[in-house]
Amino acid sequence: MKFRWSSVAWSVIYLLLLLSLTTPLLIITTLFMIVPAVVLFTTLNTKQFVLHVLPVLLIVGLITPIYVLIAAYFLIPALVMGRWYKRHASAVSTVIAGTVTILGEFLVLLLLGTALFNFDLSNYVNDVLQMVNSPLSDLGTANPLFTDLGFTTEDVNKLSHMTVQMIPMTLIVSSFMIAVITHSIVRPILNSMNYAVPKMKPAREWRLSRSFIWYYLIGVVLQLFFSGSENNYILMISANLLPLLRIGFMIQAIGFFFFLAHERKWNKMVAILLAIPVILLPPLRIIGIIDLAFPLREYVTKSKR
Repeated sequence: MKFRWSSVAWSVIYLLLLLSLTTPLLIITTLFMIVPAVVLFTTLNTKQFVLHVLPVLLIVGLITPIYVLIAAYFLIPALVMGRWYKRHASAVSTVIAGTVTILGEFLVLLLLGTALFNFDLSNYVNDVLQMVNSPLSDLGTANPLFTDLGFTTEDVNKLSHMTVQMIPMTLIVSSFMIAVITHSIVRPILNSMNYAVPKMKPAREWRLSRSFIWYYLIGVVLQLFFSGSENNYILMISANLLPLLRIGFMIQAIGFFFFLAHERKWNKMVAILLAIPVILLPPLRIIGIIDLAFPLREYVTKSKR
């Protein structure tokens, strides 16, 4: 009985999250939208899952059919991650599966918007930036003190072009963050319900492949030789590849600090304090690059002996 009521509670939470889409909280609640469905799908069989989710879809459908489409959109990655949990797959493969599914849905939406509704992402971004810039320009006209607040049309076009180029990286990072947040919340919940779920590797074991250094060099070369090129495809690759790799090097540096703290028997708080500057000061990611290029961790282990 307790288990059944806990499932009902998660159905109610799922309903409340969907209803939150009409409030300003949607910016936050969207990040957790997959969680209830993952818990329900993992802990229930297919028939029970349908019986719990169907009333939620009916209720939101009575409000507006759009909610049903949104719910279906978030159900797909929930089913994928839930399936991986049922198979007792590793935490990394589960997060990757969720990330790829969410990213795939983003791309399908863009494709359908372009094919069915003639949606032009570049024009949309430009229109939004023009709309934001208009009141700033008016404010500068009314008061000379605020003249520098506005952008020229050329500035807006450049910013729009840069924004569109960075969309692939934004979609990848957003998809990954949603999958990571979901796993971080779902795992302890499932473990408390006696469903063993593998955990992520400890931070001290976070290591990238050394091939990432070559990818970074390729990105730097592309940026150097094609910065003034009219080849938008090459520019988009370099504009997204380098930031993603820099995030990876940042993670590598954080992993190194946790490894160092573990080997030296330091308190974990020391590793956290060392990792914070890496996040706040991006140039410190050079530590991650050095850790990849040279066997720093082996040196630490040998020096301890």
